Amino acid sequence: MKILVTGGGGFLGSYIVKSLLEKKHEVSSLSRHIYPHLEKLGVDNIVCDLTDKEAVEKLDLSGFEAIIHTAALAGVWGKKESYYQINYWGTQHLTEKAKSSQIKYFIYTSSPSVVFGKESISHGDESLDYPKKFYTHYAKTKAMAEKYILEQNTDKFKTLAIRPHLIWGPGDPHLFPRLIQKAKEGKLKQVGDGQNLVDIIYVENAAKAHVNALEALQKKDIGGNTYFVGQERPVKLWDFIHQVLELSKSPPIESSISFRLAYFLGGCLEGLYKFLGILKPEPPMTRFVAMQLAKDHYFSHKKARNDFGYSIDISIEEGLSRTFKK
Repeated sequence: MKILVTGGGGFLGSYIVKSLLEKKHEVSSLSRHIYPHLEKLGVDNIVCDLTDKEAVEKLDLSGFEAIIHTAALAGVWGKKESYYQINYWGTQHLTEKAKSSQIKYFIYTSSPSVVFGKESISHGDESLDYPKKFYTHYAKTKAMAEKYILEQNTDKFKTLAIRPHLIWGPGDPHLFPRLIQKAKEGKLKQVGDGQNLVDIIYVENAAKAHVNALEALQKKDIGGNTYFVGQERPVKLWDFIHQVLELSKSPPIESSISFRLAYFLGGCLEGLYKFLGILKPEPPMTRFVAMQLAKDHYFSHKKARNDFGYSIDISIEEGLSRTFKK
C-alpha cells in the first residue's frame, strides 16, 4: 500500500514508518520539517502545516490508500489556540482532504487522557465516556478530534483511533528525559502514596498496534472504534520511575508530597500563571499532573486483542534493556 504518516519524523511516527517499511509498504511522511533520517530510509518528506487549510487543500494525495495521523501538539500547558489549531482543526483539514482524495483508511493516534477526568481509572475499557471537565487543552482537543474522526467512518472511508499510554523507548524526547532532568535538578518528588497503577507502552509495541489495526481495518468491520493499548501489565508508577532513574544513573527521589497538597499547589500555580500570562515554562505542578502522578489510570486491552490481534512483542524488561543499553 501507499501510506502517509503524519508526524513520521517524530518519536512514535518514526517507529510506525519503519514498521510499515519492513512490511514493504510505500511510505511518505507529512510534517512541518524535512527529516534527513527518513530520507535515508527512502521515505518522501512532504512539508505542510496542517493548520493551514489552503496548504492542505493543495496537497497531492493521489495514489495514497491510507493515512496514519500521529502529528499533534502534546503537553500540559500552553496557548489554548495552539492546541485547537493543531490537534482539532489540523485533523479536520487533513480528514477533509483525505476524503476528497478517495483515501480509504484513516488511523488516528489518540490518547487515554481523552477519558481522564478527576477520578482514578482501574481496568477501564472503551465504554468509558469523555469526562465533563478536562484539565488540559491537550486532552480536550484530542477528544474533540477523536470524536470527529470516528463520526466520519463510512464504508468508503474507514476510520479508527488508537490510544497508547505513556509511550517510551530509545529516542524518547519527552517522558524519560523530563523525569531524568527533574531528578538531576532535585525537583522530582513522589506525589501520593506511590501505590497507583498505570499503563505504559514500549514504542515498538505502540507502532505495531497501529500497523496491525490498519491491516485489520481492511478486512474486518471495525471502523468507528477506538482502542486502548498498553504493555502486558500495568506498573506501579513510582516503582517504575525509580527503576528508570536507577538505570539512567540519576539521583533517587528522596522526598514526597501528598496528592491533596500537590493538587492544591497545582491549582494555585495554574491561576498565577494564567493571571501573569506565562506560557513558558509550564508551571512546576498542575492539577492534571498531580492526578496523573497519584491516581490509577490503566485499561483493558481485550478489545484490541479481539479486533486486530494486539499483543506485546517486547516486554517491559526487554524494553528497558534496549533503552538503557550501554
